[in-house]
Amino acid sequence: MIHIAGVDIGSAFSKAVIMAENKIIAYQVKPSGGNYRLTAEQVTKGALTKAKLSLKDIDYVVATGYGAANVPFSREAVSDISCLARGVHYLFPTARTAIDIGGQFTRVFKLDKRGRATAFLLSEKCAAGSGRFLQVIAKVLQIDLKDIGELSLKSRNRVDFNTGCAVFAESEAISRIAEGAAKEDILAGLHRALAAKVQAMVERLGIEPDCALVGGGAKDIGLVRSIEESLACRLLTPDEPQIVAALGAALIAGEKAAAIKASR
Repeated sequence: MIHIAGVDIGSAFSKAVIMAENKIIAYQVKPSGGNYRLTAEQVTKGALTKAKLSLKDIDYVVATGYGAANVPFSREAVSDISCLARGVHYLFPTARTAIDIGGQFTRVFKLDKRGRATAFLLSEKCAAGSGRFLQVIAKVLQIDLKDIGELSLKSRNRVDFNTGCAVFAESEAISRIAEGAAKEDILAGLHRALAAKVQAMVERLGIEPDCALVGGGAKDIGLVRSIEESLACRLLTPDEPQIVAALGAALIAGEKAAAIKASR
């Protein structure tokens, strides 16, 4: 049996996926921290422990993400867009448009029927265009990040924000708190602001159904609903949206391992 692994070292979180016979047998997610090399070793060891395997049992490893160069045991590094596309296609074969909301950027890309990215857009280098925006505001509102989605759905009087800049939005949120605005109304407004940025990117690229949403942002149900409202469509979201790029890397590793085996 061939065992393969995909390791995605992102700016905020790192993920490792172990596969065998085209099925996920284990995965691990952890904060990236400041030492990407150490994180790569730890997150991979965590996934291997769950799979009851060791690194010597893995036939091929592909790395991707912001810190891909810091995975010393990988055989090669592949672009995160390529890996995301492969992961989305594996999970949702009918998807032709995908949105990835990560800790540093938001990406929108189109896929063909083979799971290859044919076009993509990347958000500007501003926290307001990524999941980092929500982390900043959660800290301001003194709310656990995992709770903001459900809380925002309780909003009855959404606060509209007048800026697309994370720094000014943070200041505006503080002002709205002082004015007595409810936390859920502030969160609903911030979700709408981020959804508007995503909508603009999707419209520039041109949406083609089905549309999938992945990345850490997809774990925020309030944001998911806000993007669905903006795009007027239902989004496909995986059970664990953070591991999609690592999954795609593992799928590519599987192809490489199979090719090596066939050539022997």
